[in-house]
Amino acid sequence: MLDPQGIYEVDDEALARTLGDEPATSAAPVLVHALQGFVDAGAAGEIAVAHLLERFTVTRLVTFDADQLVDYRSRRPPMTFDADRWTEYDEPSLVMDHLIDDEGAGFLLLHGVEPDVQWERVVAAVRELVERFGVSLTIGIHGIPMGVPHTRPLSLTAHGTRSGLVEDYTSFFGRVRVPGSLGALLELRLGQTEHDALGVTVHVPHYLAQSRYVPAAVVALQHLEKATGLALGTEGLSEAAGEAQVEVAELVSQNDEVAALVHQLEEQYDAFTRSVGRTNLLAEDASLPTAEELGAEFERFLAQHDDG
Repeated sequence: MLDPQGIYEVDDEALARTLGDEPATSAAPVLVHALQGFVDAGAAGEIAVAHLLERFTVTRLVTFDADQLVDYRSRRPPMTFDADRWTEYDEPSLVMDHLIDDEGAGFLLLHGVEPDVQWERVVAAVRELVERFGVSLTIGIHGIPMGVPHTRPLSLTAHGTRSGLVEDYTSFFGRVRVPGSLGALLELRLGQTEHDALGVTVHVPHYLAQSRYVPAAVVALQHLEKATGLALGTEGLSEAAGEAQVEVAELVSQNDEVAALVHQLEEQYDAFTRSVGRTNLLAEDASLPTAEELGAEFERFLAQHDDG
């Protein structure tokens, strides 16, 4: 593998202003990551990143050399042609910023395009930065499509490098093989080097997977707050989330076929929650069945829907 330090530059002046001259000895920051290119149903991660960058003070610490990491022919960056000339180029980027939350706590945000190549080198580079900056916890967020209705509380899957990080969450799945992502590889490699890392994957109604579904981003941010103690201003998205729910309800009411699908999903969701003894799949209840029982039951309901 090529030297990981050859694909990124650190702004030492900005680093000194934010984390100090010796960041590993100061307050341990959290690193949040959400990259564009992998599955992100409802644009949950994308909306969350946009909210964080708009709400908080941002200082660029690390810039990766995207020109080494992007396959331009597989994902051609948009350019703007105006009358007789090219005027704009949406240059791909992969960066790490320092942000300050509503209570003055600093944290890091890795965002931009998911690299097409050199995954192991990028992961090694991020691991170097995690160690250099004294990161206490790395956490990724995104959404996946799921056979659930928008009229019920959103559920999620949490996964981590050790059981203590996700013990408050229910596991809905057994052993599965899925296409990889840089975020998943980063979590795996950090765990192998004894760094704490976890991921929050929001279950987005599959019929809304291609839309910008703000409620999914709100759930992702709320669980970032739960895992990290950060104050991320999720109330700032509450109005947009409410508007999204109203808009979806109106669209569903105008299409009998979609309304029937939603009703079927509601029945499946309600039957599942009755079988496990609670109405909110994110609620905590010490009397719940085991994770294996929950996973088997959930997969059975999804299989029934797929067969239909």
